[in-house]
Amino acid sequence: MTQTDPQNTTTATESSQTKSSDEPILRVNDLHVSFKTDEGMVRAVRGVSFDVRAGETVAIVGESGSGKSVTNLAMMGLVPKPPGNIDSGQAFFGGRDLLSMSDRGLQSVRGRHIAMIFQDPMTALNPLMTVEQQLTEMTRLHLSLTRHDARKRAIEMLGLVGITAPEKRLRDYPHQFSGGMRQRVMIAMALSCEPELLIADEPTTALDVTIQAQIMELLADLQARKGTAIVLITHDLGVVAGVADRVLVMYAGRIVEKADVRSLFAAPQHPYTIGLLGSLPNVESNRDEPLAAIPGQPPDLSQPIVGCSFRDRCEHRFERCQTDDPILTPRESLGSEPHLAACHADVNTGETRQ
Repeated sequence: MTQTDPQNTTTATESSQTKSSDEPILRVNDLHVSFKTDEGMVRAVRGVSFDVRAGETVAIVGESGSGKSVTNLAMMGLVPKPPGNIDSGQAFFGGRDLLSMSDRGLQSVRGRHIAMIFQDPMTALNPLMTVEQQLTEMTRLHLSLTRHDARKRAIEMLGLVGITAPEKRLRDYPHQFSGGMRQRVMIAMALSCEPELLIADEPTTALDVTIQAQIMELLADLQARKGTAIVLITHDLGVVAGVADRVLVMYAGRIVEKADVRSLFAAPQHPYTIGLLGSLPNVESNRDEPLAAIPGQPPDLSQPIVGCSFRDRCEHRFERCQTDDPILTPRESLGSEPHLAACHADVNTGETRQ
C-alpha cells in the first residue's frame, strides 16, 4: 500500500459528476452467498447492496475474506455449486437479473457486456490452449470477427498491455509466461470486447509499478472512450485514492461504509475504515515506529453473529454493540455522494449514536 493524500482524492470524484449518468448500469440488492464446509455453513456475503453507474469507478476494499471477490463472482454466475450457493438477492444489469439467468444467458453476457479480470493469474488461463486461442475465441464469439481480424485484435491488445513481440508470443502457452505476464494476458482478454462493465479483481497485484501505471491508464482510456463502468477490488488504497469515484468498505461479508472517495479518505466514519487508513505507511513518520495494525481477528462466519461483527476489535464499542447489529445510516458527507456507515458510535465524539 502507498501513502495517500486526501486532498488529492478530489479529481476522480469531480470527474464522476460529468462522466457518469444517474441511472445505474448495475444494481445489486440484498445479496447473500454461503459455502458449505466441514466446519459448517460459512455465510461469506451477508446482505450486500450497491449500484454502479456508467462511466464511474467503484472500489471495493477490505481484508482478505471480507467477501469482496465472492460478491462479484456471484454476479457473474461463477460461484462453484457445490459448495457455494446464492441464498437470495438480485443483481440487475441492463434490466435483467443476472442471478436468475440461465447458464446460456450468462454466457452471452460474460465477456461481451461484463468482463472480469481474475485475481489469480496462475490458474485463470487454460494451460492447454495457446494465448492466441484464448484471446481470439472471445472476439470471434462475441464480435463475430474473422480469424484474421481476431488475430490482429489479439496482437493489438497484447501490445497495449505491454507484452513485447506480441505476434510471436501469441503462439506461446500460459506456462511460458511469468505471473505478471499472465496477468497482462488476462487484462488483454477482459478488454478485447470493450465491455460496458469491467470487474477488476486485484488487476495490478503481480505487476511492477511502471506496468501498474500503464494498466490503470489503459483502463481509464477505455472508460473515457466507451463510458465503461469499473468495479475495482483491491487492497491498494493508493490506487483507490487515485482512480475511484466511490468506495465500498467490506467487513465480515457486509458493507460497513459507503462514500465518495474524497469524503471517505478525509473523514472516515467507521472504526474499521479508520483502522485501514491508519495502517498505511507514512513517509513523514519515524522509520523506527512500527506500522499500525487493527488488533484481533475477523469473526468466524460459520457461526451466528449477534450484534456488531467488528465490536471485539473496536475501541469505540458500547454495550449495545453486543446485541444490536448496526445498519448503514447517513453521516456528514464532504462530497457529492451520500456518506453511510454501519456503526453505533460517532467516531468524531466517541459517543454512541441514537
